[in-house]
Amino acid sequence: MTAADFRRLALSLPGAEERSHMNHPDFRVGGKIFATLSYPDEGWGMVKLFPDQQAEFVGAHPKMFAPVKGGWGKQGCTHVLLKAAKKELVREAMQAAWERAAPKASPCSDTVATKKAPAKKRRAGN
Repeated sequence: MTAADFRRLALSLPGAEERSHMNHPDFRVGGKIFATLSYPDEGWGMVKLFPDQQAEFVGAHPKMFAPVKGGWGKQGCTHVLLKAAKKELVREAMQAAWERAAPKASPCSDTVATKKAPAKKRRAGN
């Protein structure tokens, strides 16, 4: 996989946009970073997973995925070694990272039908 492939995958997700953070490209949805490119150098990408997802990807594909060192890694930030990466696996990890960052639908949105409960009748004497 190339950096261009990684970028295309990130930008193919709904609402994704490219910005820059700490002098390298990042990919965001709803203003939240879900992936970065070229950190620590141009041979790497990063996806921001939940820690349990990170453990699954790293455990199953240790030559492709590795936790970022330190606190960021403990929170799920996961390096992707581009030269070893398979597009379909990176697509799965990228989708998971996007889902973690994407804005959630509000339970009070206009798409939720709400019905008012009928008023209770009072009995005489109450």
